[in-house]
Amino acid sequence: MQRIAVFPGSFDPFTKGHESIVNRFLPLFDQVIVAVGVNSTKNYLFTLESRLAHIQSLFAAQPKVSIETYQGLTVDFCKQKKARYLIRGIRNTTDFEFEKSIAQMNQTLSGIETLFLMTDPQLAPVNATIVREIKKNNGDVGAFVTNNQILIIQSK
Repeated sequence: MQRIAVFPGSFDPFTKGHESIVNRFLPLFDQVIVAVGVNSTKNYLFTLESRLAHIQSLFAAQPKVSIETYQGLTVDFCKQKKARYLIRGIRNTTDFEFEKSIAQMNQTLSGIETLFLMTDPQLAPVNATIVREIKKNNGDVGAFVTNNQILIIQSK
């Protein structure tokens, strides 16, 4: 049976921290699905198309990574993809407490296990919410995201 993991998020935008987590989990799995959640009530800074294009450009040469969108419960998406694992990055204790609760609920609902990796220390301050605020105020987000050109061209 293939070892398939799902890395879910809105990825608005996909940061260097997100990229690092995917790359560090790759040796453990046969396939990693970067699952971009779609929530029609959420106001995103970057279009879905630009987020997908950005992530696809980062992993174009990596056959073990696929990028997909989904709606609804993450555990339902995992079941559909036959993924038994969720992967998450943890920057600090606040992230841990938040992610722990979600992981426990997901495990109770579905039996799907969540695996955590600590974020690389130099990437720990990178936060998508802060990156969005920098971008909204015409700041340079190049230090926080890779392949910044896609984000510059296709932001709303």
